[in-house]
Amino acid sequence: MIEDIKNMPKIELHLHLDGSVNLDLASKLSNLPLETIKEKMVAKDKCQNLTEYLTKFDFPISLMQTKENLIKIAKTLIQDLENDNVIYAEIRFAPMQHINKGLSLDEIILAILEGLKSEEVKTNLILCLMRNHDYETNLNVINLAEKYLNKGVCAIDLAGDEIKYDINNFQKLFKTAKEKHIPFTIHAGETSSSTAVITAINYGAKRIGHGIKVVNDKQAKELIRQKDILLEVCPTSNVQTNVIDTYSHHPILNFYKKNIPVSINTDNRTVSNITLTEEYIKLYKNFNFTLNDFKQMNIMAINHAFITKEEKEDLLKKIQ
Repeated sequence: MIEDIKNMPKIELHLHLDGSVNLDLASKLSNLPLETIKEKMVAKDKCQNLTEYLTKFDFPISLMQTKENLIKIAKTLIQDLENDNVIYAEIRFAPMQHINKGLSLDEIILAILEGLKSEEVKTNLILCLMRNHDYETNLNVINLAEKYLNKGVCAIDLAGDEIKYDINNFQKLFKTAKEKHIPFTIHAGETSSSTAVITAINYGAKRIGHGIKVVNDKQAKELIRQKDILLEVCPTSNVQTNVIDTYSHHPILNFYKKNIPVSINTDNRTVSNITLTEEYIKLYKNFNFTLNDFKQMNIMAINHAFITKEEKEDLLKKIQ
């Protein structure tokens, strides 16, 4: 079974670029020993909360301020995805976090797209608005997404600390995204309540990043089923950020059994010290998921990916 899991083609829809910077590459780029890099970039198995977990992004973001580094980081991520048998990935990042040394937003996008070029792994970018950024800054990201939509960018997202920054502050931005026909996912119901998930869906989100707080909310689950909203589930990350106490208590099995669309994701390969294959193995060991279950979740991921019908059909053939 373990070998079969390793070899099966996989889809990843919730993957942060800055949380997935290869450790060996980070060591080379910074001239720091690997052990120091691990301390700076890998979160504890159990953090106090999401806020503590998010501190592990500061160092990798500091390395992601030049075109050369962005290309190398994206290129190495593609190699890591290939090793994991990922055939399609939507990779998200916040462009505004990479302008500290003078790069323009266009230079940032083009550098990452250059690094992601691959025959083996198809990718698209999701551009993150940040909860701690002001309206104008986030509006710039929406305009950037519009410019590169279907040219390597497929959607936008809202990321950052859910507890500190209420989702209701962002309604106007998502209204603008809808008017520009930019698809979006929203981080909600990770540390915030299921009400935030309902709000995100009402804004027009087609997917929810995490969304695990809806597990005991019948109304929210019914809305998700009715509107066919996919939950981008990241089990290891949820245990680390202390929103789930132990892996075996993760609600993914509950969602799957109740016909709520879910996809399996790493969230942050480096910060969470996990590959997608390892995540599948943990799910198999904790919940007895079968290869067919994993296949069904990958089919759900494809059906909810921000790509064309033709691209979906092509991926479904590979999965089948």
